[in-house]
Amino acid sequence: MRPFFGLVILSGLCWAAGASTAFAQAPSEEEELAQIYGDKTTISIATGASQSLRRAPAVATVITAQDIANMGAADLDEVLETVPGLHVSRSHGAYTPQYFIRGVASDFNPQVLMLQNGVPMTTLYVGSRGVVWGGLPVQNIARIEVIRGPGSALYGADAYAAVINIVTKGAQDIAGTEVGVRAASFNTHEAWLQHGGKVGPLTVAAFLRAGRSDGFREIIASDAQTGLDAVFGTRASLAPGPVNTGHRAVDGGLTLGWGPWRLHAGYKDRRDVGAGAGIAGALDPVGRLGSRRTVLDASVNDVNLAPGWRLNANVSHLGYVQELSVPVQLFPPGAFGGAFPNGAIGSPNTWERQLRLSAALTYSGWAGHQWRIGIGHDDLDLYRTRELRNFNVITSGPLTGVPVPTPGGQLIEAPVADSFLAPHRRRVDYAYVQDAWSFARDWTLTAGVRHDRYADFGSTTNPRVALVWDASLDLTAKLLYGSAFRAPSFNEQYGVNPVASGNAGIQPETIRTVEAALQWHAGKALQLNFNVFRYAMDDIIKTTPNPAPAPGATFRNAGSQHGSGAEVEWIWDPRRDLRLTGSYAYQRSTDQTNRSDAGYAPRRQLNARLDWSFTNGAMLSGKLNHVAGRQRAFGDNRPAVADYTTLDLSLRTTLAATGWELAFALLNAFDADVREPSVPSAGIANDLPMAGRSLSAQASYRF
Repeated sequence: MRPFFGLVILSGLCWAAGASTAFAQAPSEEEELAQIYGDKTTISIATGASQSLRRAPAVATVITAQDIANMGAADLDEVLETVPGLHVSRSHGAYTPQYFIRGVASDFNPQVLMLQNGVPMTTLYVGSRGVVWGGLPVQNIARIEVIRGPGSALYGADAYAAVINIVTKGAQDIAGTEVGVRAASFNTHEAWLQHGGKVGPLTVAAFLRAGRSDGFREIIASDAQTGLDAVFGTRASLAPGPVNTGHRAVDGGLTLGWGPWRLHAGYKDRRDVGAGAGIAGALDPVGRLGSRRTVLDASVNDVNLAPGWRLNANVSHLGYVQELSVPVQLFPPGAFGGAFPNGAIGSPNTWERQLRLSAALTYSGWAGHQWRIGIGHDDLDLYRTRELRNFNVITSGPLTGVPVPTPGGQLIEAPVADSFLAPHRRRVDYAYVQDAWSFARDWTLTAGVRHDRYADFGSTTNPRVALVWDASLDLTAKLLYGSAFRAPSFNEQYGVNPVASGNAGIQPETIRTVEAALQWHAGKALQLNFNVFRYAMDDIIKTTPNPAPAPGATFRNAGSQHGSGAEVEWIWDPRRDLRLTGSYAYQRSTDQTNRSDAGYAPRRQLNARLDWSFTNGAMLSGKLNHVAGRQRAFGDNRPAVADYTTLDLSLRTTLAATGWELAFALLNAFDADVREPSVPSAGIANDLPMAGRSLSAQASYRF
């Protein structure tokens, strides 16, 4: 669908709103807008403490629970796609989401740090949120804070291209009990229960959700096995055939609060997750992946120690298990010239535990200064691995990397020393200091630096400087600089794979970023944000061929990437019952090794959303998303990835005095052919097809 037709639909909604009767006058327009869209005026992750979003030393976005409900989103990825400069792409394996930000794109996407209530969700195996993600529901999200740009001066590893903090609902956000059900296309069903209240001085918030989906089944025309069939003269490929994107899910959470103390427990379980387009790029209707994430964190916040001194401290434990309920079929029956009559089968499983301790002191006793001093220790332990397979891999000669069947094609448990990865442990100590100095009226200089010492690869130091100027009551200007790093994953350091061998000697990737931003309240009804950025990435970790005559490839620090771009956002309230929000982002990123486009990420992206409160308690929304300019990486001679435009429509209504809320959504209303780029090594020539048109309906009851 062309962007023009989506804009016509949004314009039609706007016209209809103009023809309707406006709301009756309320005591405060600002209060009414806050009720409809939530409080978006503050942010906490920019400096570690809550402050005005307008004056925060970062380019940031805040998305509230009301925003999420208004747009009709059911999953985190639908929400993040609306962040300026952020595009949610997919990996061929399990269709795991990849968050491409400002042209920074990679296979496992470890350059984005995701936090949940301030606790990193990073896994050690591949350095991202995990290979088996299976989505994240939004019913229990109070707000999402996103910093675009480096954050290592405060958050350390992987706060590289962006930091995303998901804040779950507390007792005050839920304020009662809610039960809900939802049904959608692709045989999708879910139900949830959440409660928020007090037991004496103790605040309690609880959440439980269960769901399942068969997933969409768009068709892959050719896959990796198609190419092997051409070599071996066989017809083993299952392509053309559908992708497998189903899953079963259970999510839970419990938060207890007592004065400054807070205890949170979280649970995320994914079962029977489909293999997407296949872990090795060959369609797999058999494999079922699974993951289980448990989080326990305790914190004490804003404790007054002495005049001007306050303490914040946190201890957290993350347990993560990647365990396949049914081994994946890497290649189908008949693969490799018939050597695998039952297919090439594998099952890599990992067990992790992560203990994190941190403390921060803030000092405000020096006039004009806000100091923050922090220390921490991380004990990151991938303590167990287990691999099942019915093949071994040739490790030398011209056939390096080719699998050969085990005797009789039997599924065996590989010795740990001969498996994909042995257990490893990483310890990190760090310290940081930050000062926000209001050195003149309307001027604030925030400067900070953090030093991280890793037991396995050494130390890294990352500074940041931000100058914020309130030029007038309605105009704020920012000039920002920061450096960041992302730590190598255990797979990149220690992985056992002759075609992509680990390298214990690799160093972190680094990035240096400069940004300039303006925030202008052009009038009571219109707010405009504009920023430009430029970055330089160095020591990028990628596989490179081993020097001859050695076969295969190894992870190395090889190459650099430079990028620049601009982003503009707008919020326009022409009437108190009508809001138009959106953004346009442009970026160009260049692989400095060969002076070509870095590939995969969109050069241009347009988001626009119109919300119309056409009657008390009812909201009609239309959301347009245009993605364009995705180039191929160097050496990939396929045509550029096709642009696409989608239009989503949603309707939400609260039935007055009954406690019921109903919501309906129509996603990809014009059934656009949406595709995300596949990497050449996957062998999927026509990219990764995404879901077509889909419908959903949900009902919730509060009491």
